[in-house]
Amino acid sequence: MSAIIKVENLNKQYQIGARAEPYETFRESLAGALRKRFRGLRGEKNGDGGSEPFWALRDIDFEVKPGEVLGVIGRNGAGKSTLLKILSRITEPTSGRIELYGRVASLLEVGTGFHPELTGRENIFLNGAILGMRRAEIERKFDEIVAFAEIDQFLDTPVKRYSSGMYVRLAFAVAAHLEPEILIIDEVLAVGDAAFQKKCLGKISSVAQQGRTVLFVSHNLVAVKAMCSRAILLQQGRLVDDGPPTRVVNNYLGAGRTSRAEIQWLGPAAPGTNIFRLRGVRLRNLAGEVTSNLSSEESFTIEIDYQTLSSGSSLGATVLLFDSDGVHVFSSLSNREPKWHGKTFPAGTFRSTCRVPGNLLPDGRFDVSVLVWANNYTISHREDCVVEFEVHQAADARSDYFGNWAGVVRPLLEWETEHLKERDNAASLPGD
Repeated sequence: MSAIIKVENLNKQYQIGARAEPYETFRESLAGALRKRFRGLRGEKNGDGGSEPFWALRDIDFEVKPGEVLGVIGRNGAGKSTLLKILSRITEPTSGRIELYGRVASLLEVGTGFHPELTGRENIFLNGAILGMRRAEIERKFDEIVAFAEIDQFLDTPVKRYSSGMYVRLAFAVAAHLEPEILIIDEVLAVGDAAFQKKCLGKISSVAQQGRTVLFVSHNLVAVKAMCSRAILLQQGRLVDDGPPTRVVNNYLGAGRTSRAEIQWLGPAAPGTNIFRLRGVRLRNLAGEVTSNLSSEESFTIEIDYQTLSSGSSLGATVLLFDSDGVHVFSSLSNREPKWHGKTFPAGTFRSTCRVPGNLLPDGRFDVSVLVWANNYTISHREDCVVEFEVHQAADARSDYFGNWAGVVRPLLEWETEHLKERDNAASLPGD
């Protein structure tokens, strides 16, 4: 079977620090050319002087057959979204060749693909026309799209007034129901609620069973393993693995990963915003030791150090915990912290500490992502997989049970059994 997508020696380069050139008049262009000429005569360097090349994608080669569901995984910044934007013909490659055989529908970041001034109804017909569909074809699918998106009441409202969840529901419904041969989906589905995500994943499976091709980017590795027939792994812009989803996911989780209990950032290059900088994250056990090996029965803390660059902002932190399959185990915010939440921070270094109780996590590997936010969550910066640790199951937590103990968490809950009543010997048993 011939491929429906062919990618050959694909490369994409950006210039870090380069500014987009404004439109110029002929006179300005001529003056600029003369300035460059005189600089050359004086031995001066031309150019912006502050930009440097960054390769978002390097030497990417792969093919996708009709009916395949291809999962694209990798860390943040690996090049996943750039690849999908090039395949969707939103961004041009620097070099290389792409062949697409069929209509392509893309669901990328919230805000793309719809005209904000048009209503939901008008955008459905607009997207169908862009895909090359006749009006009769769109009308035949119209009721299914509206029912799937669950926006009947707001169908004639301009989409600029939609919430992000409404926008994504309609965008996915349009992309999935207008029968493209190739459906491209980025992590944008994370915006929807859990029920709608489940509905979307079911629709993706249905689309694939109809022989259409799906490219699916997600950090939900469980969904990738369950839904995809194949997966590729991107690392620093290069394709480093291609094959069965379980193998590729396991390679991704194990690639270069060793348990790390602490990370520190020094100097002005520390991650953050113009309001704050992250300075460090670490794990401490009950004894206060920095360690990546924890017993399931003991509590531990996650410390987040950050520096406020000036006074006048209110800050806070969030911890996000993931298991080895990429399942989001829990999140916790510092918005119940009594000393500083909601108050103005002076310039300086602060530490927010999250205390995780014992007898909560099962044995296995976990990683922690952190997010620091400011001014009622309007400004934030997230760093993924900053620390990683292993939990070892305490023997007394299992008591006399040694079988499989499934679950994302494994709390040691209180149990009580009561003897309510002795059997009445005079009462007849069922079947007597």
